[in-house]
Amino acid sequence: MSKEEIQEIAYGLELSEVNFIWVIRFPDDQKETDIGQVLPKGFMERIGEKGLVAEKWAPQAKILESCKIGGFVSHCGWNSVLESMQYGVPIIAMPMHIDQPINARFVVEIGLGVEVKRDGDGKLDRRQMGEVIRKVVMGKEGMEVQRKAKEISQKMRCKGNEDIDVLVEKLERLCDKGSMQNVQ
Repeated sequence: MSKEEIQEIAYGLELSEVNFIWVIRFPDDQKETDIGQVLPKGFMERIGEKGLVAEKWAPQAKILESCKIGGFVSHCGWNSVLESMQYGVPIIAMPMHIDQPINARFVVEIGLGVEVKRDGDGKLDRRQMGEVIRKVVMGKEGMEVQRKAKEISQKMRCKGNEDIDVLVEKLERLCDKGSMQNVQ
């Protein structure tokens, strides 16, 4: 993630006015980067106790398991999507590359999340980010997404692994057809 993207996310979190935990991981070639160099000036002071910024790693599943988590800003890697589904946490989808855009589309189409749209140049916009976060965590639309997330979580707990073959089959159809319309 570029410094510009990190700053847009920071401003978006700030504009959302919700409490948050944010884990920032830098690529291997930037491991020595000082987090203070990439966050907007004064960000940590402005957010105060509203936010916690962690570097490198946090126990994602443990955090998602908490009943106080209202939403999960996710790149939509498949493991993250599954964990969110398992714990019934709505996703604020922010895909970047590889399988993430199709996973994000899946999340949105089944009602588990809302995607943060990028502009025509593929850039994030802080206002859009803040708006989507607020919508999911505090808005009317968010209540429906939260309900759907809990419903999916409950179904996963009840069914366990018995329907994994059906899920794989549906995902294969999705990949073959290129549309979520074919998944029932």
